[in-house]
Amino acid sequence: MLEVSSHSRLALTSHYPYYLRVLNTIYQIIRTARPRQWLKNVTVFAAPVFAGNIFEPKVFTATIQAFIAFCLVSSSAYFVNDIIDAPKDRTHPIKKNRPIASGKLTEKTAWIIAFTLIIGTVIYSVFYIGTFFTLAIIFYMLIQLGYSLHIRNVIILDSLFVATGFVIRVFAGGFASNTSLSSWLILTTIGLSLLMAFGKRRSEKTILAKHLGNIVGGETRKTLRHYPDTLLDSMISMSATFCIITYALFTFQVSPQHTQGVFTSILPSILKSPKWMMLTIPMVIYGVARYLFVIYEKEDAESPERVLLSDKPLLNTVLFWIITVLGIIYLLPSGS
Repeated sequence: MLEVSSHSRLALTSHYPYYLRVLNTIYQIIRTARPRQWLKNVTVFAAPVFAGNIFEPKVFTATIQAFIAFCLVSSSAYFVNDIIDAPKDRTHPIKKNRPIASGKLTEKTAWIIAFTLIIGTVIYSVFYIGTFFTLAIIFYMLIQLGYSLHIRNVIILDSLFVATGFVIRVFAGGFASNTSLSSWLILTTIGLSLLMAFGKRRSEKTILAKHLGNIVGGETRKTLRHYPDTLLDSMISMSATFCIITYALFTFQVSPQHTQGVFTSILPSILKSPKWMMLTIPMVIYGVARYLFVIYEKEDAESPERVLLSDKPLLNTVLFWIITVLGIIYLLPSGS
């Protein structure tokens, strides 16, 4: 069968009714914006949640605004990334179906949307959120641009840049809500983001090997050809260990100092002020182990947010962890 070029495809769609072309363009814009990826921006809630003030009206409103801003700017980064990667994406077994690579969305339209989102987000941040948050947004955009233009082709450094994006989100949430950050929270974020970044590289190699045989990486991502499996396995193991240890220390630090109630009144004296947050450590250990299982057994971790939504044991663990954390911080009776 003859393959239809992107220009031919655009010519064919020009015969469709106008409203269908508009609806199709909107659909392709939404696909390129990747709404599913907005799950990553939930990390802006970390600082106020663990500080115990997320439900204060001003803090909650500011954090929601920060979340919206990061959703817009992260989507703009995907537009720019897909424009730059379009030639290579056309050789990828999966990414060739992306709107820009397949010709379903023109590069001109993508550029207009990207610049509109970037400029709009910066203006919105300056007037409604704050100066430091705006600087965080700008730094995030520069990181994403540098990653798309060059860093993504530099082994190890590419994963570090991905991890930096998560750390910026956590800091930005603190800036927006005017909430202080725990150093252990930052370290835990670094460990978790490195785990996802290196895990994603491991899964990309596996998927490309299945589709392209021995041409691992091909023309789609240069760094994949230079990532030995043993190196990725070591970095994944190190990141998982680092994440669990720093989270354990973080829970020790942020646990309520004093509690009261019927249950604590019957505890022995050595447990009068238990570190309740440490009860969530087994959940994190299981969640990390389950993610490793997805990487090595299910071989399906190229997209972390897709893993979270599709793997029920992991999703249930995350939901249970969220409920437990909120219960300990906001519902556990406290005393002086």
